[in-house]
Amino acid sequence: MPRRRLSSRQKLTAALYNWAASREDYHVGLCGYILVILSYVLIFITFPFSLTVCLKVVQEYERAVMFRLGRILGGAKGPGLFIIVPCVDAYTKVDLRTVTFDVPPQEILTKDSVTVAVDAVVYFRVFDPVISITNVEDAPKSTQLLAATSLRNVLGTKSLQEILSDRESIAQTMQAALDEGTECWGVRVERVEVKDVRLPVQLQRAMAAEAEAAREARAKVIAAEGEQKAARALKDAADVIMQSPTALQLRYLQTLTTIASEKNSTIVFPIPIELMQAAIGSFRTS
Repeated sequence: MPRRRLSSRQKLTAALYNWAASREDYHVGLCGYILVILSYVLIFITFPFSLTVCLKVVQEYERAVMFRLGRILGGAKGPGLFIIVPCVDAYTKVDLRTVTFDVPPQEILTKDSVTVAVDAVVYFRVFDPVISITNVEDAPKSTQLLAATSLRNVLGTKSLQEILSDRESIAQTMQAALDEGTECWGVRVERVEVKDVRLPVQLQRAMAAEAEAAREARAKVIAAEGEQKAARALKDAADVIMQSPTALQLRYLQTLTTIASEKNSTIVFPIPIELMQAAIGSFRTS
């Protein structure tokens, strides 16, 4: 039986099919390889005008994730110049710089049943461009939503005193929780900062009244301690003066000098107590 001779078109189709079947790492099917070959032919026909479409540039802080017929083609490209095949290749640029965003104020009920409004700042960056494109639709937006829920979950287990005093530990706990949740998205959270903790107006007034009462109590205690020390000093001075009557006269003269320097129109005549005691004694005897 004579063998059937294949046409050139059938031979080309068979060769393309065998070549596609031998590729185990990248399968796009026969139609896909035909489209790729036709794209290369189109590039050669329109050369050098096709270079304006084929040549792409990404910056130093960017990476390009390429797709050929819907499948990822190798790893991320860049930085610098790379080539795409029109009609079959598509690419997405990913920014690797650190991105910051504000977490909207969250109304949180603390562990001790106090309602507070807390907002924060999150710094993150993409460390794996391929995963950030293939595993999540919008990595920055997903990170923002996860940060808001993590802030509520973490602060819900803290009391008001802990929130006001232990912001550093709260930020570290939030960073660990966010980093664990965003690792599968190719995102790494670098830093979390709690910006502001807003308390209700009534609670602010109550805390201000409590702090004012505490300050007044401390002021009264300090004043009483000062009076006690002054009384002890006066008692010691009186004991010294009782031992030396001449010291009392010197004290009189010192007081007169002070009064004369301040109020010159005032005249003071000190009367010794001994004279008064002598006069009172003679009056009693008579």
